[in-house]
Amino acid sequence: MITPGQAHDVTAVPALMHDIDCDPEQMLGDKGYDSETVRQDIEQRGGQAMIPSIASRKIQHPVDKALYALRNRIERFFNRVKNSRRVATRYDKLTESFAAFVLLASIRIWIKFVHAT
Repeated sequence: MITPGQAHDVTAVPALMHDIDCDPEQMLGDKGYDSETVRQDIEQRGGQAMIPSIASRKIQHPVDKALYALRNRIERFFNRVKNSRRVATRYDKLTESFAAFVLLASIRIWIKFVHAT
């Protein structure tokens, strides 16, 4: 799901979770997803939220640090995709065009990875 740059992360959660065909056992997210509605939705699906609490939250939720460290791989992947200037600046007006170029950039990264191993 592609949202505008000014949209907050939490606003896209209901649409993202609706598109998932299976319930997550554990859900990784950054502090942008720290809200009670997101945590309750994940728990109702039988999962566990691995989302660190923001500093101003009165009740701090524990996070498995080893599991949460895996989220770094996803962040590094998005960093590599944004090395493509067209993705980073979003020249494309249509969502379909932007998504297609993100796919091309992802394929380019994947091919380098496959041929390196």
